[in-house]
Amino acid sequence: MKILYQDRKSRRIKVRIDNPDDLWHLKNLIEERDIISAVTYRREEEQRDTLRASRGEKKRMRLDIEVEKVEFHDFTDRLRVLGVIVEGPQDHGSYHTLNLTEEDTITIIKEEWKEHHLQRLKEAVEQGKRPIVTLVAVEEDDATVAVLRQYGVKEMARINPNMGGKMYDGDRMTREEFFDEVADKLKIILDEDAPLVILGPGFTKEDLYEHFKRHHPGLVKHAQVVHSGCGGMTGIHEVLKSGKEGGVLDEQRMSFESEMVEELLVRIKKDEPFSYGYDSVKKAVDMGAVETLLILDQNVRKNEGEDLMVRTEQLGGKVMIVSSSHEGGDKLEALGGYGALLRYKIE
Repeated sequence: MKILYQDRKSRRIKVRIDNPDDLWHLKNLIEERDIISAVTYRREEEQRDTLRASRGEKKRMRLDIEVEKVEFHDFTDRLRVLGVIVEGPQDHGSYHTLNLTEEDTITIIKEEWKEHHLQRLKEAVEQGKRPIVTLVAVEEDDATVAVLRQYGVKEMARINPNMGGKMYDGDRMTREEFFDEVADKLKIILDEDAPLVILGPGFTKEDLYEHFKRHHPGLVKHAQVVHSGCGGMTGIHEVLKSGKEGGVLDEQRMSFESEMVEELLVRIKKDEPFSYGYDSVKKAVDMGAVETLLILDQNVRKNEGEDLMVRTEQLGGKVMIVSSSHEGGDKLEALGGYGALLRYKIE
C-alpha cells in the first residue's frame, strides 16, 4: 500500500492498493459511517416514453459512499464496500457497492483517525515492501503450491499426473515432465527474487530442487529445502507452525501474530501474567495492566472491541489484530477472541 495524500484537518487519507494483502488491511481499517471516495462504474437510468425506466450503460464516475458493510473475498482478491451514495453526479441516497482490487485508489474519511488506525496503515505500507513467500509441498506424484499472505496461507495450485490436463506417454507424466509442470506453475505465481520453500517427505523435494537448478535456475535463487511429515496443505501448515522454514517468515505478519498467540498460551500454561476472554481482558485493560492486547479481526468492528483497543492505547499498551484466517486466529477464537499479555499479574 502507498499513502498518496494525508490531511489530518479534513480527516482524509488517500491510498493506492498495491496487493491483495492491502485489501485485508483495508477490511480491518474501514468501518461503518466512514466515507469512501473512489472511481467506480454505475449504470445510468434512461427515461423513455414508457412507464418504466430503461437500464442505461454503465459509466465511469467518482462516488462518495457512507459505509454500511465491508466484505473481503480472499478467493477472488476483492474487497466489497457497500454503502449509501452521499456525493456524486447522480443517485444520492441510493446504495452502491465499490468492488476494490489491486491498483485502485481510494480516499478514506473518518470522524476520527485513532492510533490503531494509523498503525494499521503504517504496517500495510511496511509489509508491502517485503516479498511474498511461496511454498511448494511435493511428494512422488503430487505437488501443492501456496503463498503466504499476511492474513493466512492461500493455496494457488495443485499438480498431479493423474488429475488430467496435460497427458504424457499416453496416460501420465514422466517424473521430469511432472517437475516441469510444477516449474510452469511457479513461474506464474512466484515473484522475482522472492523466497521459495520446497518441502515434503522423502527425497522428492531434493530431486525437485536439483531439477530446478539444472533447468529452471531462476526459481531457486532464494530457495531452501525443508522436511515435513507429509505433503499438501497439511505439510505446509506443519512447516509454518514448526518454524522449519529457516527464518524466511520472521518479518511476515501472520508469523508474528501466531507467535504472539503462542506466547499467550505459554503464559497460560506457566501461570505468568496473562488474561483472556472479554470480561477478564476488559478488567486488565481498565487497570492499565495490558502490555499487548490480542483481538480477533472479527471483533474489531464490535463496539466492545473498539473500546478495548482505544482504552489500551490510551494507557500505553499495544494492540495486535489477529487474522481469523490462520491457526493462530483459530486458537485465539477458542479463548473467546480476546487475549492480553500483561505487565503484571492481576487477581
